[in-house]
Amino acid sequence: MDILKEALDFENAKMSNMSTSDRVVASREAKRLILAINEIYKQNKDAELMDLMKRLTAKKKKIEVRLKGRSVA
Repeated sequence: MDILKEALDFENAKMSNMSTSDRVVASREAKRLILAINEIYKQNKDAELMDLMKRLTAKKKKIEVRLKGRSVA
């Protein structure tokens, strides 16, 4: 389960002082990890995997907000 270790390392990584290109890479990496974990989840329906995917998705969304900028309403 190498992918789970990668996901935990990504989740615990600091995301401050990142350049725009670093944010793009981090967003793509999060997407890759989420999709890989989803394939494992489809087979064994482990609730812990779902929780991990949710946490990674939340982190990915935060990164993407910084990439796209907040809209002024």
